[in-house]
Amino acid sequence: MSLPYLRPDLLQFTAYAPHPQGNDATPPPAAIDQLDTNECPYDLPPALKQRLAWQYQQEIAANRYPDGSHGELKRAIATYVQASSGLAGITAAHISVGNGSDELIRSLLIATCLGGEGAILVSQPTFSMYAILAQTLGIPVISLERQPETFELDLEAAERAMAQAEVPVRVVFMVHPNSPTGNALTPAELHWLRHLPETVLVVVDEAYFEFSQQTTGADALRRPNWLVLRTFSKALRLAAHRVGYALAQPPLIQTLEKLRLPYNLPSMSQAAARLALAHASELLAIVPQIQAERHRLIEGLRPYPQLRVWPSQANFIYARPSQPQGLNLDTLTHRLRQQGTHIRHTGGGLRITVGSPAENQRTLARLIPWLES
Repeated sequence: MSLPYLRPDLLQFTAYAPHPQGNDATPPPAAIDQLDTNECPYDLPPALKQRLAWQYQQEIAANRYPDGSHGELKRAIATYVQASSGLAGITAAHISVGNGSDELIRSLLIATCLGGEGAILVSQPTFSMYAILAQTLGIPVISLERQPETFELDLEAAERAMAQAEVPVRVVFMVHPNSPTGNALTPAELHWLRHLPETVLVVVDEAYFEFSQQTTGADALRRPNWLVLRTFSKALRLAAHRVGYALAQPPLIQTLEKLRLPYNLPSMSQAAARLALAHASELLAIVPQIQAERHRLIEGLRPYPQLRVWPSQANFIYARPSQPQGLNLDTLTHRLRQQGTHIRHTGGGLRITVGSPAENQRTLARLIPWLES
C-alpha cells in the first residue's frame, strides 16, 4: 500500500526487535532463560512488590494524571547519586527523568541536531538506539569502528571524522561501560572527551554504573557540555517500569524539561522508582553475586579457543569467534533459543547477560557442546 504522506526514508526502516526471532516456526520451550536484554535476573522482593501494590490501592488515584514535575522522585535520585557516586552538591535541578533513557536520548537529539543543526558520532558496536533514534529524526549519524582488540574509541579516526563532517558533530555518545563489549572508558578516551569544544555535547551512558562503580558524574557537574544517563532497568530491577534519568548542569536540564512530553512517567513507575531508591542497599546487595557469576561465565568459556571472551565491567559478557570463518553465530543463537536460552548476536559477537546461577549453568551446558563439536 502506498502512503505518500510519509517521509520516504522511513519506508526503508525496520522496526526495532527487542527479542529477534529465529528463522523457523519451531516454538521455544515454555521455560526461557532470557539472557539477551541485560536485565537483572531477580525480581523485586515479594515484600516490596506487596508494598507497591498497597500504594496503588491506597495512594495512587487511577483517574488522576501523574506528578508531571517528578519533584519527589528527582530529590530521591539526587540523594542516591550523591551517596552512590560520592558527588556532593547534586540537587533536583541537576536531574531530568524520562520514560526510559530512550526518551531522554530523543529529547537530546531534538535539542541539539534537529533541522539540519548537527550530526551525532557513535563508535560501533554500541547501544543501537542512539543511531536508530537519530535516523528516525533525519539526523546524520557518523559511525566509527572501535579498535578490534580493545574496543576502545579510535581517537585519530574520531578526530578526522569530526573535522571532515559535512554537518557539524553536536553530540558524541559513549557508554561507560560499553554495551555490548563491556569495556569502560580509558584515561585516553576520557582525556579526549574532556577536551572536545563546548560546541559538542558529551553524553556518557552509565546504565551499568552499579556494576562497574565507575562514573563521570563529576564532569557533568562542572562541564556545561557533559551529561550522564542512568537507568533503573538494570541493577535496580525496574525494567518493567521504564525509568531513566539524566544528570547535568541545570541549564541543560531545563532544556530537557521543555522538550519532554507532559505526564511522561506513570504514577506507578514513579512510586516503584522511589521505593527502589528507599531500599537501594537491599536491592544492590545482589550485585557482588552477579559479578561473581560473570567471572564464572568467562572462566567457563575460556578453555575453548574457538570463542574469544573479553573482560567485562557490566552485567553481561561479550565473545567473538576467534577466526572470521569460525562459528556460525546466527545458527548458534537460534539453536540455543530452541533449547530455552536467549542470548544476543550483535556487533559480530555474542552478548550474554549474567543470569542466576542456575541460568548460567544451563547456558554453559548448552553452549559448550557447540564449542566441543
